[in-house]
Amino acid sequence: MVVLLAALSAPAQMGSFGGAGNPAMNSTMAKLFGHHSAFSATAQFTINDSTHGKTMEMEMMMSMLEGKMRMETDMTKMKGADLKPQAAAQMKAMGMDKMITIMLPDKKVSLLLYPAFHAYVEMSTQNAQATESPDKNFKIEESSLGKETIDGHDCEKTKVVMTDDQGAHHEATVWKAADLKDFPIQMQMTERANDITIKYKDVKFEKPDANLFDAPSDFTKYNSMQTMMQTEMMKRMGGRGQ
Repeated sequence: MVVLLAALSAPAQMGSFGGAGNPAMNSTMAKLFGHHSAFSATAQFTINDSTHGKTMEMEMMMSMLEGKMRMETDMTKMKGADLKPQAAAQMKAMGMDKMITIMLPDKKVSLLLYPAFHAYVEMSTQNAQATESPDKNFKIEESSLGKETIDGHDCEKTKVVMTDDQGAHHEATVWKAADLKDFPIQMQMTERANDITIKYKDVKFEKPDANLFDAPSDFTKYNSMQTMMQTEMMKRMGGRGQ
């Protein structure tokens, strides 16, 4: 169980891009897509921990709809970092290998769904210092870094500097593909000593179904990961839940 708990912490943070409790990074990531407010794609994440010299790789199915984000993850396919082979096997056996992260900035919550459990955890992303209108003073500055080709796409390489209403700066480098309506097919940024690269493929601009950004009505809601895990593990072991 200790191995399983350790394995779950990394993808949960990765799925939320800097942690489910980090609304600034959630909002920032959405801003990097510019005018693209509705699409779906496969996102390939690579995170290099410069402090500990570790690398993590993960592929997710991603959808976005007017600021809302959904990422579907098979955690057994994670590579690198501290995820051991036995942890991946445990997650699959216990039904925790598939996870869906839904970020809802308008409601200031993130949902972590586990389909095998028919359950989800709702986590607040409320920032005590955030204002009621966080976009009011949000500024974006872009500067061209030239032309590059990424996976066969001719791109404009751009440095993006974003300043939120609290004065915090976020920087990223994006590669906008000319043949994909300037979609940012690759992003690079640094967050908490982690160098993050995200590459997108199979980009589709059809509007995702709005229902994808809601928790299914037949899923049980939990207010913490610990409570959900304890309850669902007890059920699977034949014991009693809450």
